[in-house]
Amino acid sequence: MTETKHGPFDLTGITRGPDGVARYDNMPESLVAAVRASVQAHPEVEAVVEVDGPRLTYAQLWERASEVAGGLRERGIAPGDRTAILLPAGADWVCAFLGSVLAGAIVVPVNTRFAEPEVDYVLTDCGATYVFKEGEPLPSGPATVHDEAVRTDPAAIFYTSGTTGFPKGAITTHENFLSNVETAIRVLELDRADGPSLRNLISVPLFHVTGCNTQLLVQLSLGGTTVILPAFETRGFLAAIAEERINILVTVPAIYSLAIAHPDFAALDTGRVLRVAYGGAPIAPALVARIKEAFPSAKVGNGFGLTEVASIATYLPHEWSTEHADSVGFAVPVVDLAVADADPRTGVGELLVRGPNRVPGYWNKPEATASAIVDGWLHTGDLARIDDEGLVHIVDRAKDMINRGGENVYCVEVENALAGAPHVAEAAVVGVPDDVLGEKVGAVVVPSSPSFDVAAMLDYLDQRLADFKVPQYVAVHDTPLPRNPGGKVLKKALREETAWGAPVRGR
Repeated sequence: MTETKHGPFDLTGITRGPDGVARYDNMPESLVAAVRASVQAHPEVEAVVEVDGPRLTYAQLWERASEVAGGLRERGIAPGDRTAILLPAGADWVCAFLGSVLAGAIVVPVNTRFAEPEVDYVLTDCGATYVFKEGEPLPSGPATVHDEAVRTDPAAIFYTSGTTGFPKGAITTHENFLSNVETAIRVLELDRADGPSLRNLISVPLFHVTGCNTQLLVQLSLGGTTVILPAFETRGFLAAIAEERINILVTVPAIYSLAIAHPDFAALDTGRVLRVAYGGAPIAPALVARIKEAFPSAKVGNGFGLTEVASIATYLPHEWSTEHADSVGFAVPVVDLAVADADPRTGVGELLVRGPNRVPGYWNKPEATASAIVDGWLHTGDLARIDDEGLVHIVDRAKDMINRGGENVYCVEVENALAGAPHVAEAAVVGVPDDVLGEKVGAVVVPSSPSFDVAAMLDYLDQRLADFKVPQYVAVHDTPLPRNPGGKVLKKALREETAWGAPVRGR
């Protein structure tokens, strides 16, 4: 293992323990303690705002959440029991989450896009003893606060949505949450003294770690305001930025692209937006430049992470975001990275992650836990290389690598190039069976304009990729790519169902 390069982040107040893991000093003991501190310091500051819905100060949020905790206790929910949230994003979701934590329960945010069999599986697998459901009032009882939680206690289970099979529940401890909160504060360069003036707009689901862990819980720990957009719509997103005086944005590249292209954007005053972060999908350098131009007062950065590390593993700061748009950045503070079984020619191998944000394992899945976590290191399943500066480049999921006659083609690398090709809205790259080479490269493309031309796209790729990486097969779809409830492209379905026709290139 080589020494991890962490980039230009604040590395003060960190101690490495006997287990080799670096940890932040002087963290709160639990989420309960962290939120209580904000309530005591800023009771009248807005804590949660649901667009076109309720607005709660910290005092009101604490009161409602502690009454939810009391209602759960009256229903027989004991510390360690699981409560599942099947609610849309909004103030009630936050009260259900925090109320479960205050009751000492292990909260299970459920993906509301899951099909019924998947929901049933999650509820059965976690053994939920109470389910928060849309249309039903939140439980309410005498105010209750479970103060006995310690950092190593499980606080939540987030179910990962893979492209095959049923999801796995990543057990998330108080320490996992709190470590990620401190990491987000440091990489976004947020000043704790500015907490009550921070206003973050959440436009992604709260049942995922980006929305919950890196936005909601960060603001609750700082005494800032979380503004929640219950359902994304471009005009509403832009209106919320203006009307709610938003100064922090964290979302996916596609939302920024839609927002900047919208006719209403020209009239939007973006000068108060000071932090803009993105992640979750490849981004074209041209879009990074457009984001920087659109939000001239903001520091812009790219985050990468997984459910199993409570959200953030790497971050690409503002100063690197244009020149290194193909990278997901440096290891964040307290996170160590390594590359296993690296190819001696390319340096590409499986990315491993270690840190206090790494979850202890999967609920009810000892074999999956033993496979994923070895000697304290999480085996991510992502193929990556780390360059001499410490910048991480994700090149593919291990199972999606194409072996083209002995040449490895990393799908994400081709998809990164396609993201900037003329008139391409979406693209996915998969292997196409070939009798001679074993596999050839196939691209499924969804055009953004009638002006899309396959030949022009291939000419564009020829200038950016080695010839063996340029797709030999192209299928053009007029409908969006198939995705699972977590937003991941269903590569298996594309491989099996795409009618490729004749190759566009013979080699």
